[in-house]
Amino acid sequence: MPHTPPLPEGRRVTLRPFTLADGPEFTARARESKDLHRPWLFPPDSDEAYADYAGRLIEDPARTGFLVCEKDGGGIAGFININNIVRGGFQCGALGYGAFAHAAGRGLMREGLELVVGYAFGPLGLHRLEINVQPGNTASIALARGAGFRLEGFSPAMIHVAGAWRDHERWALTAEMRAAG
Repeated sequence: MPHTPPLPEGRRVTLRPFTLADGPEFTARARESKDLHRPWLFPPDSDEAYADYAGRLIEDPARTGFLVCEKDGGGIAGFININNIVRGGFQCGALGYGAFAHAAGRGLMREGLELVVGYAFGPLGLHRLEINVQPGNTASIALARGAGFRLEGFSPAMIHVAGAWRDHERWALTAEMRAAG
């Protein structure tokens, strides 16, 4: 079995990989957070949907997922996934994330995102991370901007969300940009 580097910890949050055992807490938090997530995000809110979702993150080498957990009590505050990981000359991945309602606005996801970015550019060896955000999703844009991502462009009808092709802003961060501060 390959060596897996330990996941980083922050002052208030820790990261841990998805497990199938997290399904009941994750889906309960997703159901509680529908008003926060809609119309931008649709995390799994049933046992079957969670098993499929987490299974892909666990098994697919082109994806890795992290649960952002509060140090105080260990509850799941949110999640951050690196999707579409491409190796070779590209060394890139696309981030997707969501806070749960009980944790929103408390800075926990900002801390979690900083940990994931450091892990991606460190042990995972990626060079570039991208975030694609629907233009009206101000909370997600603020999180990307606050983590040092730069706006690189606009793509009409880029990603299929909630039954329609949605426009997205493209945000990116490279290892060199992060090192430069």
